[in-house]
Amino acid sequence: MTDSYSVHGIRTPLITSGSDLAGVLIQAVSRTGAGEFQSGDVLVVAETAVSTVEGGIIALDGIVPDGESLRLARKYSLDPRLVQCIRAESDEIVGGIPGFLLCMKYGTLLPNAGIDTSNAPPGCITPLPRNPNRSAACLMHEIERRTGARIGIVIADSRTHPMRAGCSGVAIGCAGIPSVIDARGRRDLYGKELHVTRQALADNIASSAEIVMGEADESTPAAIVRGLGIPITDTIGIETIAASECLFMGLLEKSR
Repeated sequence: MTDSYSVHGIRTPLITSGSDLAGVLIQAVSRTGAGEFQSGDVLVVAETAVSTVEGGIIALDGIVPDGESLRLARKYSLDPRLVQCIRAESDEIVGGIPGFLLCMKYGTLLPNAGIDTSNAPPGCITPLPRNPNRSAACLMHEIERRTGARIGIVIADSRTHPMRAGCSGVAIGCAGIPSVIDARGRRDLYGKELHVTRQALADNIASSAEIVMGEADESTPAAIVRGLGIPITDTIGIETIAASECLFMGLLEKSR
């Protein structure tokens, strides 16, 4: 990777179900300091934008909660209709606190199965894209087809972290770049060999983009990260680990 890079937020018109996401972003990027897509760029796109164009918005008025959803809603002070959606989107409900259920989905822990109530129409929610890695790959190929630029794509969400206030970016879908760079075997400043260090490349890129994308009414659902010098390949996917290998899940399992 290079010593310097730049991050450019991409403001767009309101994105709705069925919008041509590639077309919207290609037009919008021309109005930024980035000028146009260039080979080697990494495009970060908010998961809500991807889910919205794919028709993922759900109206809560049409949801009928069952008995288990009513029970969990009372226990954790949640809208029963939202709980019903969370359960449908989750692989497993691990626990919760007032206002949130802690869920397993896509091989990771996340609150409320990643369902967004912000940046969704009134009375609606936006779940995560059904297949974020496929969405990333399709967007990568479509932008290359239209512009000739070979770029990487990161589909980003925002998450909280244990014992830390605030949110940071995390990659839920990735194409064109590795999601993790293995630093094992390299040596530190004092010559000691690294045995466990692996850099979460896609997550780090997502976090850098979140600074310019924002979380509220910025109308900036994407960003270009330029100058990283990462080769763009046909790599697709986010690398995860088993729950048994995860420090936090291991402690959680022991307490259950």
